[in-house]
Amino acid sequence: MNTIDDLCDRLKGYLPADEVQQVRRAYFYSEQAHDGQRRSSGEPYVTHPLAVATILANLHMDHQALIAALLHDVIEDTSVNKEAVTRQFGEVVAELVDGVSKLTQITFESKAEAQAENFRKMVLAMAEDIRVIIVKLADRLHNMRTLGALRPDKKRRIARETLDIYAPIANRLGINTLRLELEDLSFQAIYPMRYERLKRAVLQVRGNRREVVKKIQVRLQERLEQDGLKGRVVGREKNLLSLYNKMKYQKKSFSEIMDVYAFRILTESVDDCYRAIGTVHNTYKPVPGRFKDYVAIPKANGYQSLHTSLFGLSGMPIEVQIRTREMEAMANNGVAAHWLYKAGQTDHPIAEGSHARARQWVKGLLEMQQRAGDSLEFIEHVKVDLFPDEVYVFTPRGEIMELPKGSTPVDFAYAVHTDIGHACVACRVDRKLAPLSAKLHSGQTIEIITAPGARPNLAWLSFVTTARARSAIRHYIKQQQRTESESLGRRLLDKALSQFNVHLEQISDERLVPLLEEMEVGSLQELLEAIGLGKRMAYVVVRRLIDDKDTLVEASASQEGSMVIHGTEGMVVSFARCCHPIPDDSILGHISFGSGIVVHRDTCRNLTEIRNDPEKCVTLSWADAVEGEFGLNLRLEIEHQRGIIARIATLAAEMDVGLDRISVDERDARISTLTLGVLIKNRVHLARLMKKLRLIPEVNRVVRLR
Repeated sequence: MNTIDDLCDRLKGYLPADEVQQVRRAYFYSEQAHDGQRRSSGEPYVTHPLAVATILANLHMDHQALIAALLHDVIEDTSVNKEAVTRQFGEVVAELVDGVSKLTQITFESKAEAQAENFRKMVLAMAEDIRVIIVKLADRLHNMRTLGALRPDKKRRIARETLDIYAPIANRLGINTLRLELEDLSFQAIYPMRYERLKRAVLQVRGNRREVVKKIQVRLQERLEQDGLKGRVVGREKNLLSLYNKMKYQKKSFSEIMDVYAFRILTESVDDCYRAIGTVHNTYKPVPGRFKDYVAIPKANGYQSLHTSLFGLSGMPIEVQIRTREMEAMANNGVAAHWLYKAGQTDHPIAEGSHARARQWVKGLLEMQQRAGDSLEFIEHVKVDLFPDEVYVFTPRGEIMELPKGSTPVDFAYAVHTDIGHACVACRVDRKLAPLSAKLHSGQTIEIITAPGARPNLAWLSFVTTARARSAIRHYIKQQQRTESESLGRRLLDKALSQFNVHLEQISDERLVPLLEEMEVGSLQELLEAIGLGKRMAYVVVRRLIDDKDTLVEASASQEGSMVIHGTEGMVVSFARCCHPIPDDSILGHISFGSGIVVHRDTCRNLTEIRNDPEKCVTLSWADAVEGEFGLNLRLEIEHQRGIIARIATLAAEMDVGLDRISVDERDARISTLTLGVLIKNRVHLARLMKKLRLIPEVNRVVRLR
């Protein structure tokens, strides 16, 4: 067991004496605050914060982070408050401790919501100081190391959360040492038997192939020395979870994966890295297409290395990573290396770059957090954003953009700027027009075509990959729906009030405030939005506003006036698929809960039971000028002849009619039934189309499906 003296001895190697003394004082403060408290294992509670601080000391974190680690549970688990920590150790440490602490004062509906809200709070603290998440990762690592005292179901829950959130965050920040241990400990907790079997198998294979590994290692070392390169060749261990995942997803046996021999070469300079790759390729034959240069183009987490695959002795596969010692430190410590170099009071470009990337990522998280509807939606976005693989594409100006694997031009547009994503209508990939749903590949040049007045399409959510794009689209659609539903709610309420010769503006606050309280809504805007979405009925709201029952009965009997449909109402007014109404049809509106108004033809059978219910139906009429295209189905009886469908499609195009779908059903050897989904503007447009179709000799009959 580590003691505070062990920790301080370690800190003396890189921190000044006065800062080491502050860390020692924080330990005794924590020990006193946690006096009498014990962990599930029975140990004094202070052993946990001490272990967390020791993990951070191994990363060479600064004294403020170490003090925060020693105090990270005092606000949550003891009578000590944030103000007391501020007085003793300063505002910076107090903010770090508060950022790591959980939310204990609020009651949540579920465990998942509580965890999501805790993470959301932590992201806000991370935006102020990235050290919050580093302390939290160390805290989670020690909790994972000491899972043994917990119930199996609790072990699995904590391990699953670690694997879904904390291990990917450690990877995103480039702190590989923490990530690998978090993954292995999570794997062990979730699948203990699989972990043990795989661990035993790896140990056995390692012993069996020690001679072969040694032979390859010596050969590579000798060739480097012959070429005058200072470099050290080491064998590379495979992570148990990555082995398991490869077996599972690539459907490979253990022997197939363990056939690959992995090595790492550590050099003195970047120049030596590129010279070493030549030496390695001269020693063993390279596998075509398997060379990756992460030195020139680092990964999103700042990772830099050259990767290559080779055919070794007797065609044996060999994987080699080549990097400098600084890159090795960065690969292991990631953003924590920023403080490693700061401790020596020297700036290092790789560490500074990694820190800048981490700050940029947290800034993106903050934007997502502000757009997300709730904590659960936000944490889903974060999970999507923690992809380890990237593709590298270029803007038309030649700038490199990093995107997750599987990204589309829409993801690229939102990565450039949210406004460009919103206005995106088309794209060019390598100067050729491409679908917005196309998967991007490294090296492509992407150009986004925008249009004024364009807006995001709900269908984009089915193919976008990045959390930034997904959250921006959802946020825009929610805002749009809120605005449109509020506008529709105002029209519906005004229509209902007009029966009493009253307008919404004439209703005083004295009458409105009690109504809002009775209906448990915070404002008139919320009430109008609920009416527009069909969650509240305008007729019911009016009944509660109007006290005169005789007037109410008289007005409800008359039901004069109708609401006008312009075709520009947006998402809160939709057109029924059962009867396909179009402009100039007689129409009636069905108020659907959560969807607003669904427009039906007046003769639609689906309205039979609710036609006279003022709470569920609203009288509608078309505006003089209606915008947009409206879908309906035509059924054509046609005689078989080559090219007839092409002629029908050409005719539709000439008449500015959009074709939504075409299906053919053969009735007999001579006659077929053609169902045509068309997009037209109004009944006159439809009549002209049907007249032209009837003039085609092979068309025997044209009817509109009802």
